[in-house]
Amino acid sequence: MIDTHTHLYSEEFDEDRKEMIERALKKGVSKFYLPAIDSTTHDQMLALEKEYPNQIFSMMGLHPCYVKPETWEKELQIVENYLHQRSFPAIGEIGIDLYWDKSTLDIQVKAFEQQIDWAIQKDLPIVIHTRESFDEVFEVLERKKHPKLRGIFHCFSGNLDQAKHAVNLNFLLGIGGVVTFKNGKIDQFLHEIPLDKIVLETDSPYLAPVPHRGKRNESSSLDLVAGKLVNIYGKDFSEIDRITTENAERIFSKN
Repeated sequence: MIDTHTHLYSEEFDEDRKEMIERALKKGVSKFYLPAIDSTTHDQMLALEKEYPNQIFSMMGLHPCYVKPETWEKELQIVENYLHQRSFPAIGEIGIDLYWDKSTLDIQVKAFEQQIDWAIQKDLPIVIHTRESFDEVFEVLERKKHPKLRGIFHCFSGNLDQAKHAVNLNFLLGIGGVVTFKNGKIDQFLHEIPLDKIVLETDSPYLAPVPHRGKRNESSSLDLVAGKLVNIYGKDFSEIDRITTENAERIFSKN
C-alpha cells in the first residue's frame, strides 16, 4: 500500500515517530508521500525524507490555510526556489480552503494558479486541498485546463457529481478515513467511480478512520481505509492494494 498523503513530520509524532513509521511498514505500507505546508515545516519534512530515502517522498507547495496577506508572496518564492533546486514527485498540498478564512480567497486563488503554472511547466501532478471550496477549485481548474494538468483531490469528501467532475479533469480521488465515517456519505456512491481513479491516504495525524475516529491518526491505519474499499468495490484486499498502489505509482511516476 502507498499512503499518498501523510504529515509524518507533524509535531504530533515527535514522541514516537520512528515506531509509528515502523508500525506502518509492518502493516504493508511501502511508501509515504508528504505534503508541504509552509516554510516552517520544510526542514522537518526534508530531514525525514533523507532518513528514509526509499520510503518517504516530499512534495513542495504552499497550503491554502497558510496563504496570508503578509507572507504569501515570500512563501511562494521559497517554493519556487525549491522547485529549481531539486525534483519533487508533486506540487502540494495546494488549493483553496474557505472553512477557516474566506477573507483570503483572492490571494488563495492567485497562489493556487501560480503553483498550477509551475506544475504544468515542470510536468508535475498537483495535490489539491479543497474544503468548502469545490466550486472555486473547479473554476480555477477549468480556467487552467491543460494536457499536463493532473493530480489528486486529497481527502475527497464531495458528492458524486463533484467526483465525476474531478475524474473528468484527469484527477484521482484521495480516499482516507472519511470513507469509514457514518456521515461521510462518499461510501454511498464511490462504487460508481472506477477503482483505477482511486488512491489511498491517511492525512495523518488527522481524520483517523473508524474505530479510531477522534484519536491521532497514523499511516498504519491505511489498511482500515483499504478494508472499507473491499466492501464498496466487492474485491479482495490484495486487489484493492494492487490497483490503488499502481494508481499512486503512476501519478507520482516522474519522481
